[in-house]
Amino acid sequence: MKALVTGGGGFLGQAIVRGLRQRGADVRSYSRQSHEALTSLGVEQLQGDLVDAAAVSRAVQGCDVVFHVAAKPGIWGDYEEYHRTNVVGTQNVIAACRARGIHRLVYTSSPSVVFDGRDMEGVDESVPYPANFEAHYPKTKAMAEQLVRAANDAQLGTVSLRPHLIWGSGDNHLLPRLVARARAGQLARIGSRPKLIDTVHVDNAADAHLLAADRLAPGSPIAGKVYFISQGEPVPMWEMVNRLLLAVGAPPVSRTVPVWLALALAWGFETAHRVTGSSREPRLTRFVVHELSTAHWFDISAARRDLGYSPAISIAEGLELLRNAAGKS
Repeated sequence: MKALVTGGGGFLGQAIVRGLRQRGADVRSYSRQSHEALTSLGVEQLQGDLVDAAAVSRAVQGCDVVFHVAAKPGIWGDYEEYHRTNVVGTQNVIAACRARGIHRLVYTSSPSVVFDGRDMEGVDESVPYPANFEAHYPKTKAMAEQLVRAANDAQLGTVSLRPHLIWGSGDNHLLPRLVARARAGQLARIGSRPKLIDTVHVDNAADAHLLAADRLAPGSPIAGKVYFISQGEPVPMWEMVNRLLLAVGAPPVSRTVPVWLALALAWGFETAHRVTGSSREPRLTRFVVHELSTAHWFDISAARRDLGYSPAISIAEGLELLRNAAGKS
């Protein structure tokens, strides 16, 4: 098998690549830059932008399956940048699959595509997309997910996975942000009520992608569907945050601010950035406040049933791996 992984140099992308190589698959990565870690794994690397349709088409040529992992993450920035990468880029991947006769497309989505700012407790994949979004990332990811779902037909089988709060050794996004803010004294619990959340260890998220690819084909039972992916171990949010921080030697969060105050501060930060035209991410946004003050855990029985997904690495085991990696760095 030959697989293309867009964003193969990213946190999740590399985990998927490692899993594919362990199976003996030939792997090609398509991303903006070259990565030494992929070179050491014997991965063919192509550099380019997702908005370059011709380059994307060349990247998928000769592949049996495409894992479309690359995206523009974050919670602040120009809408057009998010739209170009997350929406136009996905359109280009779909078009390239069709033009090159690729029959399997596994798309990495996010549970944020259905987040409406309220508690999500044990919801399954039937929950609808919200009418409005508070950030460009979930909005454009929702648009892209809908494109992928609509693209499923007799020639191209597609499936979308929604891994939630991916963490583990090598994280270059979520954990570094938490650590930097914790060490700067900029983290505080938002709200006093304990709220349960789901997370997923990166290796479990990668395993779900491989399982989906195994079962995907045009007309297969999983084709055209979406699946929540998590540990299946909901825990109180700030307990999980502190366990992650402690695993890497960062100070735990102890301060608490009420939700109303956090929302007021977020509105002020957002307004100041818009007035000044700053491209930097505000210290706090309303989207983040709602994310950190609500429950979001999911029913993953569909993934267990249809994909054969079962988290191999528990939270405790993942934290131990993270602790060991941090001790070696």
